[in-house]
Amino acid sequence: MDLDGLIKKINRILFIIGGCAVIFMMLITVADTIMREFQRPIVGTYELVGLSAAIVLGFSIPYTTSLKGHITVDFFTIKFKPKTKKFWLVITRIMGLVLFAFMGYEMILMSNDLRTSGEVSATLQLPFYPIAFGIGICLFFQVITLISDTIKAIKEEQK
Repeated sequence: MDLDGLIKKINRILFIIGGCAVIFMMLITVADTIMREFQRPIVGTYELVGLSAAIVLGFSIPYTTSLKGHITVDFFTIKFKPKTKKFWLVITRIMGLVLFAFMGYEMILMSNDLRTSGEVSATLQLPFYPIAFGIGICLFFQVITLISDTIKAIKEEQK
């Protein structure tokens, strides 16, 4: 398996984890709604849905990038020559990978601070740091995905 295939496989696994979090959010919300009709709400549903949403967002970013599923605004570059378009593609990818590397680093630092301080959710007392750490790791996989995309764009430019 080549490096690009490995990156896509890891991104897909992260995406599946995010998908499982969506299913969990749906099930816990439906169960809580039904149980409220019997005056037995599920304690901590709001927290579980919020933490799951963080997982969904963080874990789906690299896979969506690998599919080129994010919105692109090209009204500025649409009239450029192909070589100029590629140049700006590479520049924006580099800017993106610097941004996501910084975000990933800060998220890892934040997860360590959350772990050190022992910060937990209000109702269920769930620690925040594992989710923050997982999102930080996903942001680094986003960086790897952007590096791969940048290398591909440069190679296409040379052809």
